[in-house]
Amino acid sequence: MKTVLVCDDDEAIVNSIEIYLRQEGFNVIKALDGEEALDLVMKNEIHCMVLDVMMPKLDGLQTVLRIRKSFDFPVIMLSAKSEDTDKIAGLGFGADDYVTKPFNPLELVARVKSQIRRYVTFSSFERKNSQLVCGGLVVDTDAKSVSVDGQEIKLTAREYLILEYLCKNMGKVLSSSQIYEAVWNEPSFGTEKTVTVHIKNIREKIEINPKDPKYIKVVYGLGYKVEKF
Repeated sequence: MKTVLVCDDDEAIVNSIEIYLRQEGFNVIKALDGEEALDLVMKNEIHCMVLDVMMPKLDGLQTVLRIRKSFDFPVIMLSAKSEDTDKIAGLGFGADDYVTKPFNPLELVARVKSQIRRYVTFSSFERKNSQLVCGGLVVDTDAKSVSVDGQEIKLTAREYLILEYLCKNMGKVLSSSQIYEAVWNEPSFGTEKTVTVHIKNIREKIEINPKDPKYIKVVYGLGYKVEKF
């Protein structure tokens, strides 16, 4: 049984998250501030932590910063703020994911499951030269396979080629025309919609929340890119 530490100064939120996690078979321990959370981390084997940003005594950012000095289990930050700067701060301090309040409890549980699968899988992960790795997303160009957080994903041949092309150019913005010409190997004339439909299908398969994608990002007016992790 995997253990999740939930830390938030709002006890009602902590108890609500606990109910959903226990329904999925997780052991849950709870804290109401950062100092209490750090004490529990030292006394328990933690597989994932759900951590609020704004708390008394020791806030979430300082808490995760201290945790990262000794532990590498995944941390999902919670915050009422949605600005990109706040997300960047949390990730920069060592968090693995970020959820904005109010949130869907079922999505949070899905993110906890995803992070734990990744943590357990990649703690003994040996990367091969044929693997393109972006966080929990792994594209193996030899095996022509795709997995997310250790779980194999079934793509069509065209979907695989699009994802492979994006991952080979990780961090670069690629237009729909560039993607079409590279994958279909023919000139692109009015083919933007074709690429858009395929990208949508890929997101449905690899993203926890396709409407808020983690891997394939759209750069409006320019194209798509897979972010570097």
